[in-house]
Amino acid sequence: MTAPTVTGLLAPLAEVDDRGVHADDGSYATWREHVARAADLAALLRARLDPRLPPHVGVLLGNTPLFSALLVAAGLSGLVLVGLNPTRRGPALRRDISHADCQVVLADEPLHTYGADFAPPDIGVCDVNSPAWTTELESFGSSPITFADSASDDLFMLIFTSGTSGEPKAVRCTHEKVAGPGVMLAQRFGLGPTDTCYLSMPLFHSNAIMAGWAPAAAAGASIALRRRFSASQFLPDVRRFHATYANYVGKPMSYILATPERPDDADNPLRIMYGNEGAPRDLERFARRFDVTVVDGFGSTEGGVSIGRTPDTPEGSLGPLPDDLDILDVQTGQPCPPGVVGELVNRAGPGQFRGYYRDTDAEAQRMTGGMYHSGDLAYRDEAGYVYFAGRLGDWMRVDGENLGTAPIERILMRYPGVTEAAVYGIPDVVGDRVMAALVLPGDSAFDPAAFREFLTAQTDLGPKQWPSFVRVATTLPRTETFKVIKRQLAAQALDCDDPVFEIPPAIPRSTA
Repeated sequence: MTAPTVTGLLAPLAEVDDRGVHADDGSYATWREHVARAADLAALLRARLDPRLPPHVGVLLGNTPLFSALLVAAGLSGLVLVGLNPTRRGPALRRDISHADCQVVLADEPLHTYGADFAPPDIGVCDVNSPAWTTELESFGSSPITFADSASDDLFMLIFTSGTSGEPKAVRCTHEKVAGPGVMLAQRFGLGPTDTCYLSMPLFHSNAIMAGWAPAAAAGASIALRRRFSASQFLPDVRRFHATYANYVGKPMSYILATPERPDDADNPLRIMYGNEGAPRDLERFARRFDVTVVDGFGSTEGGVSIGRTPDTPEGSLGPLPDDLDILDVQTGQPCPPGVVGELVNRAGPGQFRGYYRDTDAEAQRMTGGMYHSGDLAYRDEAGYVYFAGRLGDWMRVDGENLGTAPIERILMRYPGVTEAAVYGIPDVVGDRVMAALVLPGDSAFDPAAFREFLTAQTDLGPKQWPSFVRVATTLPRTETFKVIKRQLAAQALDCDDPVFEIPPAIPRSTA
C-alpha cells in the first residue's frame, strides 16, 4: 500500500462545495474556495522565495483560516511551513527563525509585540493584517490550482518541540508523518463528510496538525477553528459549529471541567474527544459530563513511541507495553523489571521519527544504539501496563535513588482541592530534595498539618518520594501547549513569591 501524502488528502477537496472551513470570527469558506485561496498564497510565496534556498515559510499565526490555507498551500506546492511559537520573543524567536532557515515569516499580531530584532535582517516579515499584504495577495488572485508530485518522505513542516527542558528542536514532519495519522484517525473514529472537526489547540504544534487538521482533511470533513483555546467557549463552539470531533493536549479538559456545570451539558453533538496527556481523573469526568467518548493516547512530536489505552487499562496507566517498546535502565541499558523506573525506548528503530532539522547531534543521541530513546521515564506493572514517570530531564536523585516525578504528582492530585501539581528536585547537600508546587481553588487555604496527614496515609508514597517543601501557587508556568515549565520552578526553588511550607517527613530522612 502506498504511503499517504498531504497532497493526496487535499486533491479531492478542491471540488467540494458543501462543506469547508469555519472560524470563530463568523467567516466560512467552502473547501473549493479554501483550496483556491491556498493556490494564491502558494503563488505569492513562491514569487517571494529564493529558489536556491530551502522553501521554508515561518508562521506566527493563531488558529485562523489563513493558517489552514497555508497548510493547504504547502500540500499543493511543496513549500515547507515552520510552526513558530508566538509566545517566544526577541532573541529566542530569532533563534528559531534562523535555525529553521525561514526565508519569509507571516505574522498576525503587531510586529512590535514579538520584541525588538525578533527576525534576522535578511528575512522578509509580513504583517498579514496590513494593507500591503492584502494588495500583494490580491495581485495573485485566481492563480491556477496545481498539485505537486509529492512523495511520502518529502518534508511538509518543521514543528518545534516545547522546549521545557532546553532549546526547542525542529522536528522534521514529512508528508507521511502528517497524512498517516490523519488517515488512521479518520478510519478509527469513522470520520466522514458529515463530521466537523473542532480545532482549538495551536496549529504550530503537532497535536493540532496530526490529530486535528489532518484527520479532517483525510475524512473530507469540515473544520471549525478557534483562534486560541477558550474553556468558556468550548461548549458554545461545539454547538454553534455542530462539531462532532475535537482534539486536545494536556490540561484543556481540566479547564473545561472547571467551568460551571449545567444540566444540559450532555446536550451537544460532540462524539469523540481525542488527545494525549489528559489527567486520568478528568477522562471519565469529561466523558460523563458531556456524553462523549474520550480517547487518550501517549506520544510526542517526534513520533518514536506510541502507546494507546485499551478498555481494560488500569486507571493512571498509559496502556499495555507494545511489543516493539521496552523500558531500559538508564545506566546499564538492561530491561527494567516490573515496578522499576527506566527510559521508554523503541527497540525496533525510529518509528515515525524522521530526525531533527540541523541538529545531527541531538538526532544521533535520540537513536543511540539503533533504538529510539524517548527521553520519557516509565515503569510497568506485573501485567505489562505502562505508567508514565516523568521526563529524563526531570529525574531527581534522592538519597542515592533515581526518582520520577509523575508518580508523585499522581498521588498529590488525590489531595482534596488540588487542581494542579508539579514535582521537581531542588539541590540538596547530596543529590536533590523533593519539592511540589500545588494549585488550589482561589478561596482555599492550605493546611500543612492536614496535608502531612494525607501524605502519611498514602501507602504508595515511598519515603524518598515525600515532598520536603510545598509551594502553593495560583498558577503554574506553562508553554503554549500547556506543558509545565519545571526548570523555571526548580530555578526559583524556595526563593519565590508564593508561600512555601516545609513538610516534615513521617520517617526521618537517612543521613548516611
